[in-house]
Parts: sequence; structure tokens; C-alpha cells
Amino acid sequence: MNDYRVGLLVPSSNTTMETEVPEVLRRVSAVTGDRFTFHSSRMRMKTVSAEELAAMNADADRAVVELADASVDVMAYACLVAIMSQGRGAHRDIEKRLTHTSADVGSPVDVVSSAGALIAGLHRLGARKVSIVTPYLKPLTALVVDYIEGEGIEVQDAISLEVDDNLAVGRLDPERLPHIVRRLDTRGADAVVLSACVQMPSLEAIPAAEAVVDLPVVTAATATSWQLLSSLNAYAPVPDSGALFRG
Repeated sequence: MNDYRVGLLVPSSNTTMETEVPEVLRRVSAVTGDRFTFHSSRMRMKTVSAEELAAMNADADRAVVELADASVDVMAYACLVAIMSQGRGAHRDIEKRLTHTSADVGSPVDVVSSAGALIAGLHRLGARKVSIVTPYLKPLTALVVDYIEGEGIEVQDAISLEVDDNLAVGRLDPERLPHIVRRLDTRGADAVVLSACVQMPSLEAIPAAEAVVDLPVVTAATATSWQLLSSLNAYAPVPDSGALFRG
């Protein structure tokens, strides 16, 4: 039995990541006995726009320094589009920068990101073609599609729900997702990204969505949880949490 402190860097308006990631890790805890506590630092962002996302990225170092004071064991930059909107491969530079920032203040821990975790998780599943659902406006969804394809994964289809208020994204009803996913073109797809956004609630919809599409399903939140656990060497398969948690 181990005790871990998990640090989350979240947008100031995020209301989902601090519920879905702890829930996945609670399920793991029930299997392994490991215990997890969660500690967040927030970066200002209310509207999902290019300007606010860039400003949030610039503020991330300050948030890392604050989390380092809590002596966490790992950190996750929990905003997928903030990184993907910066251009192909941006998660590598940002993770490296923030890891160095944490080490510079005496807390040498891994800093992972939701963007990097989604890419790594899709590669872990061997997915070469995916279909995705996002809450974003179409121009931001196009950036996410380009980013994923820049990592060697073709995007067969993408549905944009076109919500730019981040609080409103957090209020979207996850029970609608299985119905939305029916509209996706999944011909030839290897997996479905049910929520390419850490703020759009999706965890409880995964089993129903997998039944609809008959494909592996992953979300930004489950990918982030998987990456955090992998960094801690604390991964364990658990039910109803998507393809990355089937072992």
C-alpha cells in the first residue's frame, strides 16, 4: 500500500478534471489499496479562445511552483486544447519546460499533460485511425485534429459541439454522448475519443458509448489518469473506465 500526492494544473473555470481523475484513481485504489490525494493550482481561463489559452500557457510555470510547495509526486497539466492549440508537438516542449521549473524549485517530479497523455494512450492502443468528439468551436477542433494527425494518427471524423464558455462545457450532459457518438463516421476507425477535452464530462458515458460504437473508447480524462498512474508505477486495470484500463 502506497500513498501518493497528485498535482493538477487546471484552468480556473475547470469543474470536471477534479472529479473525473479522482474517480478513476478511486477505482484503482479499491483494487490495489494505494491511496491518492489531489492538490490543484489554477490558471485563469474562462473562454476557450486562442488568446486565453496562450495566456494560460504562459502562467503555467507559476502554477507549477505553487504545486511544488505541496511536495506532490507527479503533476498533470490538465488542459488538452491549451497545448494542442500551440502547434504540433507542443506537449513535448511544455512538459519539458514545466518539469524543469518544478526541479528548479526543489521538486524533481514528472510533469505530464492531457495532450501528451491522449497521444500516448492512443499509441498504446495501437490506434492508427480515430473519430473524436469535442466541445470546441470548429476552428479549435481543426487544430486538435491537425495535432493528432501530426502524431501519426488519422482522424476519420470529428464532431464539434461549439461551446466556447468553459463553465458551460462543464455543464454538458454526459448522458447525451452515446447519442452524439452515433453520428460519428467510425468506418475503419480503431478507437473513439469520446471527449477530446478534460472539461467535458464523459467518464460515466464510456460503457454506453463503447456499446454504441463497438470500439475502444478513450477520453482526455482517462488518458490523463492512465499517464499519471503509469508515471507513479501504480497502474491497475479497473472496470467501466475505458480501453486504457482494461489491462
